[in-house]
Amino acid sequence: MVLELAIINRKALIGFWPVALFLILGGCRVPSQPKVIIATSLGNIVVAVDTVRAKVTSKNFLQLVERGAYKNGYFYRTVRLNNQPAAQHKIEVIQGGLFNDSLIAKYSEIAHEPTSQTGLFHVDGTISMARLEPGTASTEFFICLGNQPELDYGGRRNPDGQGFAAFGRVVSGMDVVRKIHQLPDTGQYLVSPVVIRWMRIEK
Repeated sequence: MVLELAIINRKALIGFWPVALFLILGGCRVPSQPKVIIATSLGNIVVAVDTVRAKVTSKNFLQLVERGAYKNGYFYRTVRLNNQPAAQHKIEVIQGGLFNDSLIAKYSEIAHEPTSQTGLFHVDGTISMARLEPGTASTEFFICLGNQPELDYGGRRNPDGQGFAAFGRVVSGMDVVRKIHQLPDTGQYLVSPVVIRWMRIEK
């Protein structure tokens, strides 16, 4: 009887381990990051949005995408090393969104998620939220060209030292980002803003 129980238990264990291994490995797997296609007049940019580490910021961005808020928006600003002579701490980004204060005002501001909290830093291709004071971001965003540590928590680009809220990265279309970055500007604002035709979450 003891031997029979041992055999039964051994069989149970053999059946148990694949399930346990699946649960263990499944728990370690990095959740998939939804991808958003940004269709512009110069081509598509695809960004992966980190809904795990930047919960508040990514939720807000994805809701705006689903509502069609960015349809007929713009990439309207380019910040290059040669067009920010007064800046002590220079950065390189392009900025996009609604580009209209009355439209932006229709959307709620969100809590600030600093890089010290999320662990998402402003490296090449990072997408992040534009803001004035911490907690004033809503619709406007920017994409980094090259690593931009001055935009992280503790960075000196913004005097408050809180940095900006990174929430994802470009996974396709950095060539389009670079094209926009090099377009003619006046005081960092593009002479001809690049139209965002639409955005949608990739299925």
